Order: sequence, then structure tokens, then C-alpha cells
Amino acid sequence: MQHETVLQAFDQGSDLALQILRQGGVIGFPTDTVYGVGAAGYDARAVAQLFDVKERPRSQAIPLLLADPRDLGAVTTALPPLALELARRYWPGGLTLVVPAQPQLPPELLGGGTTVAVRVPDHPALRQLIRDLGQPLAATSGNLHGAANPITAQQVLAQLGGRLPLILDGGATPGDLPSTVVDVTGSVPRLLRQGVVTLEL
Repeated sequence: MQHETVLQAFDQGSDLALQILRQGGVIGFPTDTVYGVGAAGYDARAVAQLFDVKERPRSQAIPLLLADPRDLGAVTTALPPLALELARRYWPGGLTLVVPAQPQLPPELLGGGTTVAVRVPDHPALRQLIRDLGQPLAATSGNLHGAANPITAQQVLAQLGGRLPLILDGGATPGDLPSTVVDVTGSVPRLLRQGVVTLEL
């Protein structure tokens, strides 16, 4: 689907962003790690469109961004004590936790698995957008699959211009490292990706 991609400052474009997300669209936005692209997390068609925008293999799950740690219960069937402890220590921030997924989540999110990756970003304006949306944001880095992580709205535009209607511009992100990903579904945590957060387990 071709779009004329609009760049707009985050505070000026948040209403348009909500409108697009509620209609099943995909937008670009800054986070506390790198720029991302996202869609309404409970909307299966929107999540499918997110895969298409990124050219991401359907076998790779897409994480959810939450507005608040208290929203965890809506997306997971179980909260291991370790997950709660890590969330308390590192959220909001650059730590993504892999937890057992609620069965009502769109299967498109899960990449054929039974777990979901979740994070609360340390970006107040983004958390407010998610809160206003009323559901988690299915989100991944704002690049074509396999390309460099973008740290500015202009870099998202260079890779994904014409593929999404809106990119919220919040200036450059603090760096180009993605979040750290830890699987807490077992008795021992597993580091799946080293990113911006260095864990003390």
C-alpha cells in the first residue's frame, strides 16, 4: 500500500497518530531506544500490515509496548516472580521480557509460538499515546528487515517512506542499540538479545 508519508512533531501529530492506529494503520515513532513502527496490538489485520511494511518474516514474533507495568496481566497467562522483579527494576526502560501469551492475542503477533515479548518504554509521550489508544502497541524497529536501526525520523523515512502515512518526529534517539530481550518463561532467565540494558541477574 502506497502512502504519502508525513513527518510531524510528536506533540503535534499524536491525534493523527491515534486516528491512523484506530483505523488499522501503521505509524513510525521514537522510543527510548531506536525509532519504531507500530500498529494496534489487538488488531490482527493491522499487525499483518506491520509485517508487510517491514518485509519481516511471519515466523518472527512482534513485541508489544505497554503504557504501564500494570497492563502486563492483559497480555500474559502467568507472571513468573522473576518477570515481576525485572519489571520493577528496569521498567520503564530498555528491557523486553518474553512471557507466556494470553491465547486471545492475535496469532500474527506470536510468530507461531505461545509467548509474547513485552516492554514499557521510558518515553512518556509514547506511553501516553498507548494509553490513549487503549491497547498495547505492536511495535518493532522502524527499518526494513535486516537493515540498520534508525535513530531519527529521517532515517525511518529513507527506509519506509511511502509505506506508512505518518512518522512522529521526536528528534534523535539516545543511541542505536535496541532493547535487551530476556525470556522469563522458564525457571532460569535466558538472554536472547543483548541491547541497551545490561542485566544484573
